[in-house]
Amino acid sequence: MTSSTRTFRQRVLAREPLIGTFLKTPTGHATEIVADAGFDFVVIDQEHAAFDRGTTDIAMMAARAAGVPALVRVPGPDAILSVLDSGGMGVLVPHVSSADYARKAAALCRYRGGKRGFATSTPAGRYTAVPMWRHIAQSDADIVMVAQIEDPEALDEIDAIAAVEGVDSLFIGRGDLTAAFGDETPDPPAVRRAVERITAAARAAGKSISVYAANGTEAAWLKELGASTFVVSSDQGFLRAGALAGLADVKARITTPA
Repeated sequence: MTSSTRTFRQRVLAREPLIGTFLKTPTGHATEIVADAGFDFVVIDQEHAAFDRGTTDIAMMAARAAGVPALVRVPGPDAILSVLDSGGMGVLVPHVSSADYARKAAALCRYRGGKRGFATSTPAGRYTAVPMWRHIAQSDADIVMVAQIEDPEALDEIDAIAAVEGVDSLFIGRGDLTAAFGDETPDPPAVRRAVERITAAARAAGKSISVYAANGTEAAWLKELGASTFVVSSDQGFLRAGALAGLADVKARITTPA
């Protein structure tokens, strides 16, 4: 099976190199731009951005039209049903700090053996166009559940969390870990040790490792530890970087003496 014929979840589980970005702006335009740039997926950020159910639906429509898988970083488990009904290909669940929490979140992503509420009168069910049992089988096979590890207490249960059935990938929340450890030095040793501990647990459990990478140097280091799914910047980050670069370029040319 080639990359072009694998589903997004199959590609994640196979640990193919995948590069995506966060969407922070509640509009479909950013999705179209990112998809046109060639990213493998997008992550709609309901946790830290101004997405509600309506604007999430709009971003999802743009993702489907562009043929780009859309995950959603939910603010909590209560949002999982709505984003899957909207057609999300998976969820990124923050603050997974225990195996019990991981099991509950994973169950909300699955019909068979899980706790997902059923409906096909949704974008995910193509407004009843998909027969009930086909929808159930496809959804259970295709939905990606990513557990975000970002709390120091999660490290005490990391092996048990990684082993939970239904957890497809561990996402390392280095920002929250850095804030929690309170070490203001660059590249805090405690955070680096936490990253190594999380990646070791994921490798031992045969799970995919997902990370945020600020640049290529970070990505290369994390790849050495087994990471295969990378989130790079965000639509807002790219907008700011482009604005600063464009402003600096023109300012330098018009303010330099002839």
